[in-house]
Amino acid sequence: MQIKRNVLLNPGPSTTTDTVKMAQVVPDICPREREFRSIMAPMREELVKIVHGGDDYAAVLFCGSGTICIDATLNSLLDAGKKALVINNGSYSQRAVDVLDCYGLPFINLEQPIYTVPDLSAIEEALKADDGIGYVYMAHHETGSGLLNPIREVGALAHEYGAFFIADTTSSYAMIPINVYDDNVDFCMASAQKGIMGMAGLSYVIGRRNIIEESSRYPKRSYYCNLYMQYDFFERTGEMHFTPPVQTIYSARQALMEYWNEGEGKKWERHQRVMAAIHHGEEKLGLKEILDRSVQSGLVSAVKYPDDPNWDFEKVHNYCYERGFTIYPGKIEQQGTFRLCALGAIDESDIEEFWKVFEAALKEYGIQTPVWYKEA
Repeated sequence: MQIKRNVLLNPGPSTTTDTVKMAQVVPDICPREREFRSIMAPMREELVKIVHGGDDYAAVLFCGSGTICIDATLNSLLDAGKKALVINNGSYSQRAVDVLDCYGLPFINLEQPIYTVPDLSAIEEALKADDGIGYVYMAHHETGSGLLNPIREVGALAHEYGAFFIADTTSSYAMIPINVYDDNVDFCMASAQKGIMGMAGLSYVIGRRNIIEESSRYPKRSYYCNLYMQYDFFERTGEMHFTPPVQTIYSARQALMEYWNEGEGKKWERHQRVMAAIHHGEEKLGLKEILDRSVQSGLVSAVKYPDDPNWDFEKVHNYCYERGFTIYPGKIEQQGTFRLCALGAIDESDIEEFWKVFEAALKEYGIQTPVWYKEA
C-alpha cells in the first residue's frame, strides 16, 4: 500500500514509519481475549525499561492523549491534607495548574520565568516554607518554548524535603535519555504518538509501585482517571480496566520494536542531527529563536515571527502543508512564534527539503530574505 509521507514538524503527533501505520491493520479482536492480553505485559515492561526503571516501577496505560496522564497522576497521588507544588514556567506546567484547580485540590503555583530554567533556591524556599507538600510537579520539556527543565536537581530537592517528584516527560520520553534513578524521578509519563513514534490514543504513566499502592487509601477523585484502580486491574488481570485502543496498541508494539532496533543513543543522535539542520536553516534565513540555545531541549525551536509586513503564518503554513511539511504555531502569550520540532521518524535530509519549501513560500508571498526584525 502506498501511503503519502508527510513530515510533521509540530510537537506531536509525530511522523511515523509505514510499518507502524500498517501494524494497525489486524483482524478484529475482543481485547479481553488472551491473545490480545498477552501483548500488554511485555509492553508495560518495555515502557519502564526505556527510562531504565526496575521492578520497583510499573507502567500504567490509559486510553487518551498525554493530558490524561497529567490528570491521573495529579488527582490520584495527592493524599488528604497534602498539597501539590507546581513549578510553572510554561504552557504545559500551566496545564497542571488548571487540572488541580479543576479538581479543587490545594496547590502552590510557583511561577518562574518562561525563558530560562527555574530558580532552584526559590523551589527550595517553597519546600522549606510548607511541610505539607505531598509532591512536586514539573514539565521536563516545555514544548511551548523548547525549554529543558532540570528534573534531576528538582527531584533531589523534592526528596530532601520529604515529597516525591512527578515529571511530565510527554515530550522528552524515548527521545532525551532519562534514568529514573539518576534523575530522581518517581513518576513520569508520555503518549505513544511522541517519543516512541506510534499513533495517538495511548498514554502511560511510569511510577514507583510502592507509591501507587499507597495511593489506594487516598481520596478517590475520578473513576476513569484513577491511577491505582487502573494499576490494580492490570496487576490482577493483565488488562486495561476499560476498553483499550486496540489498533493503537498494536501500532505501539511495532513502534517499540523499532525503538529498540534503533537504540536509545542512536535515536537521540538522530534527533540532534535533525535539530542541527533546523538551526542551520534558521541561521541561513536570519530567523530568530525565543530561547537561548543553552537552555533548549534540542527537540523544539520556537521561532519569532519576522516583522516583515508580508509575513502571514497561515499562508506560509498552508504553502508548506500542501507540499508535505507541517509547521506549528507557538504557545507563548503575546508573542508571535511558530515551532519547528525534531520529533518523529525524520532525519536531516527531510529538514533540508523542508527549508527549500519554506524559502519558496517566503518568495511566493514577497517576504524578504534573509528575514528582518525591528531593532529591540
